[in-house]
Amino acid sequence: MRETDRSGRPGLARPRPERGTPTAGVPVPRPRRALHPGAWWLWALALGTAATRTTNPLLLALLITVSGYVVAVRRPHTPWARSYGAFVKLAAAVLVLRLAFAIVLGSPIPGTHILFTLPEVPLPDWAQGIRLGGRVTAEGLAFALYDALRLAALLICVGAANALASPSRLLKSLPGALYELGVAVVVALTFAPHLIADVRRLRAARRLRGRPDKGVRGLVQVGLPVLEGALERSVSLAAAMDARGYGRTAEVPTAVRRTTAALTLGGLLGVCAGTYGLLTAAGGSYGLPVLLAGLASALAGLWLGGRRSVRTRYRPDPWDARAWLVSASGAGVAALLILAGSLAPGSLDPGVVPLEPPTLPLWPAAAVLLGLLPAFVTPAPEAARDPRKEPTT
Repeated sequence: MRETDRSGRPGLARPRPERGTPTAGVPVPRPRRALHPGAWWLWALALGTAATRTTNPLLLALLITVSGYVVAVRRPHTPWARSYGAFVKLAAAVLVLRLAFAIVLGSPIPGTHILFTLPEVPLPDWAQGIRLGGRVTAEGLAFALYDALRLAALLICVGAANALASPSRLLKSLPGALYELGVAVVVALTFAPHLIADVRRLRAARRLRGRPDKGVRGLVQVGLPVLEGALERSVSLAAAMDARGYGRTAEVPTAVRRTTAALTLGGLLGVCAGTYGLLTAAGGSYGLPVLLAGLASALAGLWLGGRRSVRTRYRPDPWDARAWLVSASGAGVAALLILAGSLAPGSLDPGVVPLEPPTLPLWPAAAVLLGLLPAFVTPAPEAARDPRKEPTT
């Protein structure tokens, strides 16, 4: 069948669009951009800061639940996002080891509720203060459980940041002064997720071939290909970095370099001192001013140091209103728990001598629930692509 075009000349008939397919006159909705990775890290670190301010197991369990729910509904379908399970297992291992040490080595907390007694091993005089075995009290186990649960919550919050924020996009968003350091950190952070993905892939392949994937033999036969793949990946990464001109720097005056080093070093020291002051009860008066001064000095040093980094950004991630909301939700949780620790410290740190059951304080628990905001204001991850539905040619 032949038709005539607009000029009147004969031509081939154009195929009509099928029903349900977008046409030229119908606008196709653009996919929403993913959240800035720095916002995820600020949110997770703020939740981790809130976890360090309390030993209440109910609040810590609520913090773990909040971070886990956000990860469950907003984790992308990528290999590096599967590292959250490894962090949860690491937190569980820390919890078990801390309790085991409290049982075997004893606890400095005196207690009257004796659960059981282990055979005590006599130690020499130079090992005063250390014991092996002896009485195991409920007060000592409760103290060890509260302390270990706080560290476990901190690890799980860091795992949430690793599962939600893309390492490559985070590296692209770093300032120029931290580019070399950021490359090293990102490579270190992506090593574990890639290693876990390789182990799972090789174990599945061995099971499909009817070969053992457990035990010493299976570990050796799976570990060697994993190490070989990691070496090949590192060589390919080094070649790609060299091809892209990694390490090039611009010439800057000596005075600017010295000023940059002084501002950055002084700012980082101020941030460390201010953070320590905020995390301790004795430094609450000087912690915030020193922290703000250190942040200002560090940002000025990073801005000056970025002048020596010669690189460009392709389609940088914008810091939009959603990123501000996510960061503010985490910062709000940390600020409210710090305020609760100064107003009502007994609710955040339940006592173990005398032993009493922990209670859930209402408004600190409501403050922790503020961390659920990213689950509602951020876009849902794209669905995993099914290779069986790929178009064939």
